[in-house]
Amino acid sequence: MRIATIGAGAMASALGSGWIAAGHEVLIGGRAPDRAAALASRLGPGASSGTLRQAAAFGQVILLAVPGEDAVEAVRAAGAGDAFLSGRVLIDCSNAFAPDAFLAAPGSFALGLDAVAERVAEAAPGARVVKAFNMCAAEVWSAGPRSFDGRRLAVPMCGDDPDAMHIVAGLVSDLGLHPVPGGGLDRARYLEAMTVFVMGLWFAGADARATLPPLEAAVAVPD
Repeated sequence: MRIATIGAGAMASALGSGWIAAGHEVLIGGRAPDRAAALASRLGPGASSGTLRQAAAFGQVILLAVPGEDAVEAVRAAGAGDAFLSGRVLIDCSNAFAPDAFLAAPGSFALGLDAVAERVAEAAPGARVVKAFNMCAAEVWSAGPRSFDGRRLAVPMCGDDPDAMHIVAGLVSDLGLHPVPGGGLDRARYLEAMTVFVMGLWFAGADARATLPPLEAAVAVPD
């Protein structure tokens, strides 16, 4: 499958390298050609680079890998306003943390922008937007193994197009991860907000995973 990235940073590197290893072609798209070319060179055979427009033309699937506050502008630069992304599967892995969240953690973790994925979908008419890969830092996606107590790391996904969700689930599985459908794109805002809260716990030194019991222990009886 041909996968392009809008963005040439850590997330494009982490996910792109995994997809190349799984046999996909990856084009790194960036506003700065030198940076995109440098990342493609580091990723090796199977990777190439180009402009954002070239990325949109190349990718059957496009990974939007920019900060949340830049997401709408980035898809517009890739041609969203000209319906250039129409029909493409667009994976939004962005988060809209407040600008200094990582510098003044944990109390500073707050949403800088609400409903990023829905804003992206509105800015890119016809694109089949799926929210995924936003809950962990790039270092987690590039590390291995990603199995904890016999459970593969799960990737929650939200989207309205069943075929797009199926395609993204396959790309999740290609990385050795477990895809978890989380409902329509209108639920992506909850996934974005949960990420902000969980990141705050992690940076406070708390084990965020320990706040949720495993499935077999998560028993609730209606009152």
